[in-house]
Amino acid sequence: MSDPSLSLANCEVLVELRRIADALERLTPQEQPKTDLSSAEAFIWYADQGRLSPVHRVNRVELGLLRGIDRVRDQLNDNTERFAKGYPANNALLWGARGMGKSSLVKASHAYALEKLHLLKTFVPLKLIEIHREDIDSLPALMVILRESPYRFIVFCDDLSFDADDTSYKSLKAVLEGGIEGRPDNVIFYATSNRRHLLPRDMMDNERGTAINPGEAIEEKVSLSDRFGLWLGFHKCSQDDYLEMVRAYAHHYGIQTDITHIEHESLEWSTTRGSRSGRTAFQYIQDLAGRLGIHLK
Repeated sequence: MSDPSLSLANCEVLVELRRIADALERLTPQEQPKTDLSSAEAFIWYADQGRLSPVHRVNRVELGLLRGIDRVRDQLNDNTERFAKGYPANNALLWGARGMGKSSLVKASHAYALEKLHLLKTFVPLKLIEIHREDIDSLPALMVILRESPYRFIVFCDDLSFDADDTSYKSLKAVLEGGIEGRPDNVIFYATSNRRHLLPRDMMDNERGTAINPGEAIEEKVSLSDRFGLWLGFHKCSQDDYLEMVRAYAHHYGIQTDITHIEHESLEWSTTRGSRSGRTAFQYIQDLAGRLGIHLK
């Protein structure tokens, strides 16, 4: 007869092995379903999940409503259109005054290129992918996904900048130009920032003061911006430009109030906000429309 104690021991071992197997299965990363890149014109990259989430309705401002930035608007549109058609184009850094339409221009330029491409009989669809600032170090993983795709992509990072102890900018440098693989031919990188050189001045000053060769330390930091072939500067607008923005929004949304009253009120609004910009103009129009009971569509 078999020893009952041995049978009991075997059962306990099997139970323990099953528990270990279940625990290992839970620890094993689950394969993420592949994103259907034909399902939308825009996506958001979620680095922690390793996936692209489709955006079926992009929050855009119409290109015609972006006033006071005609030169940079035309430059970015030309660059985007060339890229969409498969011709050489540059990574672009849109830097400067806050609220002057940097991120709005990127999204509007994408729509502009799509409209141009739809006039052609054949074209490669252009996709817009937003990557969050804190996920910049995951760019190489994103490039692996995009490299083999038949589509063309604008990878967009809004409000890009780096703190003094942040080294993730090195991942961006490698993707833009410096790595072995480099940037895929079907990918271009657009970023917005309040800083022209993306790094805080005190960080550069500290590097200069502590480095054996200060010049080399500064070159290391400034070289990140050099990876962007197209630098587009946005500057504070004049009062005339600001009023033109207000009038354009009022006309676009069908606000019929006396224009002189609108101009006077919008100037007071900008004074309380401490700035004149496209963002301030739109915030005033939102307030005015709310008081008048008008829906902004």
